[in-house]
Amino acid sequence: MSGPSDYQPSNQLLQWIERRLPIFGFMHASFVAYPTPRNLNYWWTFGAILSFMLGMQILTGVVLAMHYTPNADLAFRSVELMVRDVNYGWLLRNMHAAGASMFFFAVYMHMFRGLYYGSYKEPREVLWILGVIIYLLMMATGFMGYVLPWGQMSFWGATVITNLFSAFPFVGDYIVTLLWGGYSVANPTLNRFFSLHYLLPFVIAGVVALHVWALHVAGQNNPAGVEPKSEKDTVPFTPHATIKDLFGVSVFLLLYAWFIFYMPNYLGDADNYIPANPAQTPPHIVPEWYYLPFYAMLRSIPNKLAGVIVMFSSILILVFLPWLDTAKTRSSTYRPLAKQFFWIFAIVCILLGYLGSKPPEGIYVIAGRVLTACYFAYFLILLPLLSRIERPRPLPNSITDDVLAKSGKVAAAVTTLVVAGGLVIGSAQHARAEEQQAPPAIKWSFAGPFGTFDRGALQRGLKVYKEVCANCHALSYIAFRNLAEPGGPDYSVAQAAALAAEYKIKDGPNDQGEMFERPGRPADYFPSPFANEQAARASNGGAAPPDLSLITKARSYERGFPWFIFDFFTQYQEQGVDYVAAILQGFEDTPPAGVNIPDGSYYNKYFPGHAIKMPKPLSDGQVTFDDGAPATVAQYARDVTTFLMWAAEPHMEARKQLGFQVFVFLIIFAGLMYFTKKKVWADAH
Repeated sequence: MSGPSDYQPSNQLLQWIERRLPIFGFMHASFVAYPTPRNLNYWWTFGAILSFMLGMQILTGVVLAMHYTPNADLAFRSVELMVRDVNYGWLLRNMHAAGASMFFFAVYMHMFRGLYYGSYKEPREVLWILGVIIYLLMMATGFMGYVLPWGQMSFWGATVITNLFSAFPFVGDYIVTLLWGGYSVANPTLNRFFSLHYLLPFVIAGVVALHVWALHVAGQNNPAGVEPKSEKDTVPFTPHATIKDLFGVSVFLLLYAWFIFYMPNYLGDADNYIPANPAQTPPHIVPEWYYLPFYAMLRSIPNKLAGVIVMFSSILILVFLPWLDTAKTRSSTYRPLAKQFFWIFAIVCILLGYLGSKPPEGIYVIAGRVLTACYFAYFLILLPLLSRIERPRPLPNSITDDVLAKSGKVAAAVTTLVVAGGLVIGSAQHARAEEQQAPPAIKWSFAGPFGTFDRGALQRGLKVYKEVCANCHALSYIAFRNLAEPGGPDYSVAQAAALAAEYKIKDGPNDQGEMFERPGRPADYFPSPFANEQAARASNGGAAPPDLSLITKARSYERGFPWFIFDFFTQYQEQGVDYVAAILQGFEDTPPAGVNIPDGSYYNKYFPGHAIKMPKPLSDGQVTFDDGAPATVAQYARDVTTFLMWAAEPHMEARKQLGFQVFVFLIIFAGLMYFTKKKVWADAH
């Protein structure tokens, strides 16, 4: 795992340690003096990015685990409270959740780079196989981590995916029972997944160490695919590769920070802000975007066992790639036919991801079968055939003769691949929403990178909630003390305490063993209007009114192409608030012709299916505002929705303010790294 090193510590203490444990010489040989091909391009930087992301996921995961409660009754609430009440808990959660997507994005770039440049070929077969093992471990870790928030998509995703193992004859049911810890996805399942999700990242780190070891033994591949022949072909790892990787990581961090601070829910699912409910299945169960191509393959096969076999085979076939592609030329840069088919294969993978986000019906199933066949044909037919019939272009005599900037087309093509992958990510998030009439877009004060809450609207919205919504809907994740915290309605501590005292809070038991009621305190949470869910259903025609603490993040609607692409760049995250405001104003006394509404329901033009159990909650003149704001339904809807957006994300202003500071730092840091890299590499070019 090392290259040539003449490291000799000058400090006597270090010399004493080095004679007994040569760790410093080992590190110097592996990460300082290690010879690196001088023609490596920026696609090799994803290795450093992956190392960084693994460290971030482990670090944030360990801290989050300190506050997480792996209990089916408490898991959802523990996640929400760590985001709201733990110092910078929202930052840790966003870093970990967005980090999972960034981790997979980087690993896919790393894998496609290896496929294009033939990094799996002799003598790097073990290196490639270890990489596939890391990928499998990542998939398992990511799946189990997605279950832990215990939202609707978490619960039903766990149910669907674990049920796949029941397709295996004889042992399938035993495997499922073992995974579940019973006869359904429940508390034992959550405990198992939490334990494994905590453990597997350290296993990944161990396999990564083997991966790096194998890399140092076999040596790094390079864009030319030729081995170093002299010292002129290589440069020391430090400072050349180190500074280049630092620049690449700093640029990647800008993308990472974009999601953390400005688009934290873009890669998530609105249904996961709804607590898990075994009695209510989401209309469209879809995994995270990085599993979609394999999910499409699974659903395209009508037989359950065959579908499971195809899905797992699509990953395991990568293990045999070094023996399926026997061409002597490694890099596709010098293989014209292999290059063309590689990009076709990349497009097939992207299209499979798109199909995985669509319902399993009609043309989507047929297209899935065709593309699944194309996926396997690439490995089992095309690569072996091309190894025999293709005539590659002449290779350079050495790395020194290779021209670093020889392939602008490759860079453009990879950029196209990244953009197209973004289309899949975006479509996956919005394909999950039911078809419904899009609500009108409203200009909110808190939208955009510098948006802030309108304090007057927050206070008016709280009044609407108290006088109208609180009769049916809970606000159980907001404490009275939150009203006096920075970024909120701007109440004083005394005002928050006075408001809390207006409520009766059930407490106890007392010394006599009896429950009692007392005036509310700032530390108390808004009480629910009903004793339990059954009482709520009984009072509302069988439909339990949802808790409003997260309603603006638990609701969404389909934006469609190309709007979800624009949403990424414009930081549009207001689907939920637009939807809630539209629902409050979408009631009509008379349904349109041809629309039948069941008894006990009301017509709402923005509600999916248009039949809603909730009667029209707002009417003009219902609430009087002290500041003279109009007493209209439109004003009520706007104000209470603003308040509910704050209730869903009380640290939004702090998030955006810190995000601006982080972006300024990263831009300056990336600029410094770029000019430092130019200076370091000046003599190498």
